[in-house]
Formats: sequence, structure tokens, C-alpha cells
Amino acid sequence: MSIMYVVAFSWFVSCSSDDDSPNFYFTTLDVIEADMPEFFELGKTYDIDVLFYRPNGCTYFEGFDVTKTTQTGRDVVVIGSVLTDQDVACTEAIEEVTATLRFSVIYTDEYNFRFYAGDDANGNPQFIEYTVPVEGTNP
Repeated sequence: MSIMYVVAFSWFVSCSSDDDSPNFYFTTLDVIEADMPEFFELGKTYDIDVLFYRPNGCTYFEGFDVTKTTQTGRDVVVIGSVLTDQDVACTEAIEEVTATLRFSVIYTDEYNFRFYAGDDANGNPQFIEYTVPVEGTNP
């Protein structure tokens, strides 16, 4: 029985790595535009195509950070990860990439979206804004 403990312990010890630092970091990606519908219908789920810049070949789309700012207000930020492995050669070409944001309509008031589009020269965040009414509801 004690031999099994030694074998099990050796598995954990033998797989040590010299460099345990992360090989990536998260970053925001700048939105170009979003393909918003003319209106929403209460209770439906929509696929919203979001076009954004991928700044190089070592940056990958990870998802969306959606913050509820009011009952029907949403700030949307595209999140990417950047590889920092020194062994990887990255292209410097900027690409336009599309990802789909799934959004469910649960309120009858119009929705206000602000998509993060980067910072201006003074470091202030810039947003692309859309307002989408909800139709088919009784006022």
C-alpha cells in the first residue's frame, strides 16, 4: 500500500515546470460596428454580429463582457487574449473579425447598447451606441 502512495506522489512532483508564469493576458478589442435589428420582440433571443479589430496574429477572441448599466442599458466590451510566448511569431496584420453576441429580450422598454470602440487620444473610452425599441408590447 505504501508503494502506491510513493507512485502517486511522484506523479505530482515529476510534472513540475520551470516557468509557471502565464503565457497570455486579457485585453479589450475595439468594436467597428454591430449588426443590430430594427426592433426587438419581447421574449425572443437574438444573434447580434459584432465586427471588431484583431490587432495581430497572437490576439484571439475570448468573449464578451456585458455590463448592465440600467434596466435596459448594456455596455458591451469584446475581450481577447494575447499570447506572450517568446517562441511564437505573430503577424502584425490587423484583421476585421466578426463574433456573435446572443441577447435575450426580457423587458418592454427600448434597449440602449454601448459597444466599446477604443480610447481617444486623451485615453477616454469611446463607444458606438445603438437604441433598439421593443415592439409588440402594450404601452
